[in-house]
Amino acid sequence: MTAAVDQFADRLRAAPQSRLQRGAAAEALALARELAARAQRIEEPEAQPREMPDAGMFAAADQITVAGRDLALVLTDPDELARVLELVEEAQKRAGV
Repeated sequence: MTAAVDQFADRLRAAPQSRLQRGAAAEALALARELAARAQRIEEPEAQPREMPDAGMFAAADQITVAGRDLALVLTDPDELARVLELVEEAQKRAGV
C-alpha cells in the first residue's frame, strides 16, 4: 500500500501547478482524508474521526503520504487493504497524474 501511495504522491509532486489547481490536489486531499479517517477508526473505533485540514495544494502529496503510511501501520485486514488500494488507484486516475 505504501508503494501505491508513494507513487501517487511522487506524481503529484511532479505535476504542474495548473494540474494541481484543476483538481489533482483536491482529489489527493480527499484521499488523504479518507485514509486518515480509516486509520483513526481502526485505532479509536469509539471516537469520531478528526478531519485532516486543507494545508494547500502543494502539501497534498505529503498529506496522502502521511495518511497512507499511518493506515499501513494499523491495517491488518487483507480485504480492507484491497479496497484501499482500489481507492488510491481510482483517486490517481481522477487526479490525472
